[in-house]
Amino acid sequence: MKKIPFDVKDLSLADAGKLKIEWAEREMPVLRLIGERFKKEKPLAGVRISACLHVTTETANLALVLKAGGAEVYLCASNPLSTQDEVAAALVKESGIPTFAIKGEDNATYYKHIASSLEHKPNLTMDDGADLVTFLHKERTNLLGKVIGGTEETTTGVIRLRQMAEQKKLKYPIISVNDAHTKHFFDNRYGTGQSTIDGVTRATNILWAGKRVVVCGYGWCGRGVAMRAKGLGAQVIVTEIDPITALEAVMDGYQVMPLKDAARIGDIFITLTGNLHVLDKHHFSLMKDGAILANSGHFNVEINIDALEKLAKNKRRVRPFVDEYTMADGRHLFLLGEGRLINLAAAEGQHLVKSRKTSKLAANVYPVPWEIDKEVGRLKLQAMGISIDKLTPEQEEYLGSWEKGT
Repeated sequence: MKKIPFDVKDLSLADAGKLKIEWAEREMPVLRLIGERFKKEKPLAGVRISACLHVTTETANLALVLKAGGAEVYLCASNPLSTQDEVAAALVKESGIPTFAIKGEDNATYYKHIASSLEHKPNLTMDDGADLVTFLHKERTNLLGKVIGGTEETTTGVIRLRQMAEQKKLKYPIISVNDAHTKHFFDNRYGTGQSTIDGVTRATNILWAGKRVVVCGYGWCGRGVAMRAKGLGAQVIVTEIDPITALEAVMDGYQVMPLKDAARIGDIFITLTGNLHVLDKHHFSLMKDGAILANSGHFNVEINIDALEKLAKNKRRVRPFVDEYTMADGRHLFLLGEGRLINLAAAEGQHLVKSRKTSKLAANVYPVPWEIDKEVGRLKLQAMGISIDKLTPEQEEYLGSWEKGT
């Protein structure tokens, strides 16, 4: 095998990683169908891609399909705690994909890995949180002329990129995969919904039935978590800042109240807003003994960990991914996964993969074309063995005419 650059924990983990990647592929039928086409058509021949994503089994299968389509892929982690070390090892040893990711890496290593992923001078970027794009615009501006476009997969990243575009700082077009309808459904609502519950369960081994679960933010991810928690018998409370979204949560059957009120009665708190210090000092002071705090927003800023550290008189690791904070009054609060994405820190995550294509667009943030979104939905139905109806020519003509009424 050609010698490639990499930085992973242990290449001897590759055999276990290969098995996990193969298992995950069974649950990715849309990607499989795209991969079959890519192998024949080689649409990415000669294209260099830098990808800053969660290095999981799902991402591994994406990287393999991109490589099968002719791309040269360099991969790094988009979160220090989301990497599956055996998967990173398999990508290097079994597939020859340069990978720079170690679970639990410190901040300096994290950014060193991002820099390494750019060493082949990419034409395309794939980001989950916009750290790679931001680094490229700040630290590797000499490479910007080579980049023709990119994709962004998460709400936090899209917010950052739109700010860059508004300030005329963004230097190439980005497709917001996060805003695709199929992303909302498969990845956010159903994927994050299930994997967040899975992550909290693995970390704590709690019984959900009867628990008061406070879902902070009722976006697509929040909807999914609320749905899954309710299905397990939890009493779900939603907190929101948007009146229309809050009304939707009420009409969906959930309690809605200010977070300061929910803080007094919640057993489990899950943040999914993409914002800063959603759970803060005044909330911690109100929480009851034994409250569990988890985050499924992209960065570890939704829970004010600094404030929690200052309030606590003692801290200890009681289980993998569970830190116990003892307050001055003797209450115990439990923070999961150091405030990072619990669905990736303590579980295995999820991803939706699409065929993406950029053209000569201005440097801005763009939605996924509706035709591609519909094609992904069609492929998913095909993979599930489900057929749907089509409009007849007469029906198409009727819908396209303003002249035909009663």
